[in-house]
Formats: sequence, structure tokens, C-alpha cells
Amino acid sequence: MSEPIVSSSWQALGTTVGLVVRDARSHDAARRAVEDELAAIDAACSRFRADSELAAVNAAAGRPVRVSPVLMEALAVALRAAAITSGRVDPTVGRALELAGYDRDFARVRDSRVRRIRVAPVAGWRVIELDRDRGTVRVPAGVRLDLGATAKALAADRAAERAARHAPGVLVNLGGDIATAGAAPRGGWAVRVADSHRAEADAPGQDLRIASGGVSTSSTTVRRWRRGGGVAHHIVDPRTGAPAVEHWRTVSVAAANCVDANIASTAAIVLGPEAGEWLADAGLPARLVSVAGAIETTAGWPPERAVAA
Repeated sequence: MSEPIVSSSWQALGTTVGLVVRDARSHDAARRAVEDELAAIDAACSRFRADSELAAVNAAAGRPVRVSPVLMEALAVALRAAAITSGRVDPTVGRALELAGYDRDFARVRDSRVRRIRVAPVAGWRVIELDRDRGTVRVPAGVRLDLGATAKALAADRAAERAARHAPGVLVNLGGDIATAGAAPRGGWAVRVADSHRAEADAPGQDLRIASGGVSTSSTTVRRWRRGGGVAHHIVDPRTGAPAVEHWRTVSVAAANCVDANIASTAAIVLGPEAGEWLADAGLPARLVSVAGAIETTAGWPPERAVAA
């Protein structure tokens, strides 16, 4: 007899939220838990809400700002991401993103035309001062933080853990950032990786089964916008202050949690041709798809299923 698994989806944080719950009776409580967690992350970490805590930090002109435990955790995660990737994933890219045209909610960026890309130097993550004892954060005047590289994955992990208080097992998918908590169903959680979380079932991609942990897909194919003479995307290379050179169009990584998977997949986009070796050295299973469509895998990522002729 199959397990009573139920799923639902809705929009939040500028993306599609997917929730899968093992016990259908616990779905409603689990969904409320996920919604509450996403609302808390949005209020703390959004770069596009004038009333968010992050907006207050960015507007403080170098003064310390007292922040909630949610934003403090999100900032600590962002700093850890920068440290373990040697600055390839850096939260001080906010100004660079704005100058590249990503200065408002993406639904509005996508429908606009940016005349040209302007490049801003990235201050670097070491300028951020966290005081955990006082609960404050300070960034120098002119530095603008963006937590887009890590906050959504953190939200997935936190939401899954919170929902699992109400259900024996849950999977949360935030636009390709996937976190699980509790016991997986028999055979594992069904996961599909593709260039876009909105891709149709017959679009190029791969179906997987995971027992625990998280999977994250970073892509240059979804959050793109037009500019004079071409297009730009949302993953900034902190070394240049410009959108990363496109070697990989999609990188998917599996790790112990969604945050670690997302840090690695984002860094891989920035690394370009060196990414496969870097991921292999880290022992992280990954699937990398080049701009031309060639697929490379690392560290035991399952092979593509053969297609019958």
C-alpha cells in the first residue's frame, strides 16, 4: 500500500514554493509552519522591501543596527559561505547587482530593458561586523548587502525543520533549493533537477531519489534580463563586480543540507571551468551542465538514465 503523501505549491519569496508531506493529515499544519518561516525570512532578509531588516542595515550609513536572531543567523551563514568559498559567494554584492539592473523585485526587472551594465567594485565580506553579544551588525557606508545567494536555501532548511514538527517527514522546495527533514518515504524523496524549477516534465533534466539532506540548483538561465547588446544574470562574480562569465548554465549539488548545497552550486557558477575539480575535491556530488549542454558529474552523482532508441 502506498503512503498517504500529499503536496501543495504556492508563490512566496519571489519564487514557487513546493511542500511534500508524508502524512496527509499533517499537511495543513506543516504548510502553516512553512508559511510562517518564509514570512520571517522575507521580513528579515529581503533587499526589495523598504521595511525589511536588511534594508535598515543597508541604509544605516555605517552605524550599527540591532537585528533579530533570524537576520543574525542569515548573515552568519552568508559570512561562512564567503569564507569557505574564498569569497566567491559574497554578500557585499548588493551594489553590483543594482548597477547591473537587478534593483527591484525580479518580476519587474525581467520586464524592463537595462540600457547597459555598470560594474561596481565589491567591498568584500570581511568589512561586515557582527556583534553577537549585542545583536548588532554594521557595514561601512556605501556597502549594500544582498543575501540572495544563501537566504533562500536557509529558508528551505529552516522551513523543513519547522514543518517536520508537525509531520513524520517533509520536503520543501523553494525554486530549486530543496530541503528535507524527518523520515523519507519508502524509496526516498522524488526530486527533479533541470535548468529551471518551472521546466515542464519533458524538458531536459534528471529525476533523482534522495533519502535526506538537501539539493540545490543554481542557474544562469532563469533570472536573466535584457541589456544593451545582450543579457545579464543574477550571479555576480565578486572578483569583477559583473555577472559571472557563463561557462555552466546550471549546476546542481547534493549535500547534508540545502545551505551547503546552495553555497557549492553558486560558487561553481562563479568558478567556471574549475568547478568540477573543486566540487570533486570537496566530495560533493554534483551535475554540471555547460552552456552548450554538455553534462559533467562529480563524486558519485547518479548517471543519467539511458534513453531507449
